[in-house]
Amino acid sequence: MPLKNKSLSADRTIILARFSALGDVAMTIPVVYSACRCYPDVNFVFVTRPSMVSMFVGAPANLTVTGVDVKSEYAGIGGLRRLAGMLRKEYRPDAFGDLHNVLRTKIIGLFMRMAGIPVSRIFKPRAKRRALTRPVNKVMLPLTSQRARYREVFYKLGLPLNERFDGLYGGPGKADTAAFAAITTPKSDGERWIGIAPFAAHAGKIYPPEKMEQVLGRLQADADSGECPLRVFLFGGGEKETEILERWAGKYKCAVSLAGKKYGFGAELALMNHLDCMVSMDSANMHLAAIAGTPTLSVWGATHPYCGFKAWRQTDDMMVQLPLSCRPCSVFGDKACPRGDYLCLNAIRPDMVYEKICKTIRNGK
Repeated sequence: MPLKNKSLSADRTIILARFSALGDVAMTIPVVYSACRCYPDVNFVFVTRPSMVSMFVGAPANLTVTGVDVKSEYAGIGGLRRLAGMLRKEYRPDAFGDLHNVLRTKIIGLFMRMAGIPVSRIFKPRAKRRALTRPVNKVMLPLTSQRARYREVFYKLGLPLNERFDGLYGGPGKADTAAFAAITTPKSDGERWIGIAPFAAHAGKIYPPEKMEQVLGRLQADADSGECPLRVFLFGGGEKETEILERWAGKYKCAVSLAGKKYGFGAELALMNHLDCMVSMDSANMHLAAIAGTPTLSVWGATHPYCGFKAWRQTDDMMVQLPLSCRPCSVFGDKACPRGDYLCLNAIRPDMVYEKICKTIRNGK
């Protein structure tokens, strides 16, 4: 429902909501920042989980990002009703943009509608996703990107957008090195920095760690040769991931593990901004590196860019994937491999990834 009979002038407020997942929240940033810059007299309030708030680096002046605990403080229908009431009282919104379209945000939207507030909700193309991922008679056509779906939410509220986002640090601009001083010293002349984020939430997205370690070994050999000074930063979290990345950092002297250190989004995004290349799965780190302005090389397995979740401004030559007829078998990589062997990932040779890295840092892509 568009904002009828309301001029988009000062003191208009739109509340936006997206609570998870990390990568999906990161994908909202180019769209939300563009909306703020296209409509500087409109106040935007982005509601998300508390842990996501610090991701919004350099937010426009007319954007407020607030974290709410929907698992305990505002749990259940009663909690969501209190949350909707709190948001109405605190911000007096003229519209509510649901960028999530799950039961929780639908309930918040219902309470907003009951108070006479227009609601616009992201559309999820479930039928087209099933056609793209089914085992036979696949419809191999790219779906509308998730960012375009976010833009549609604004359009339905009467706010068509032009892209006004050039990375968290302003295109060619660079983050202050002081922001990541706790992680590492600044880059020396001629040194190349590479990030590797080898894990994801689901097995269908994870390149075998032993193969990624071979890639790291090749990079260490390059560093040892002295031809190209290298520093490799390992990104990840979780107990098992931390154990693997710490072992790699101990074995390969060019590597530094960030796993389990809890430096925070501010430090890690600033560091990503100074990388010459980030190697990631189809995961949150792919999206974070892209919006930080980093050339992002992604490895795809059970999922596929056609599902609509490739990184911001990522080109096809910055993706490593195999042309298997069974791909994609899943939108999110959370289904068991129909073949039982994850050929889509296991058949990607380490040299394919290594050569893409070399080409990227050589071309300064």
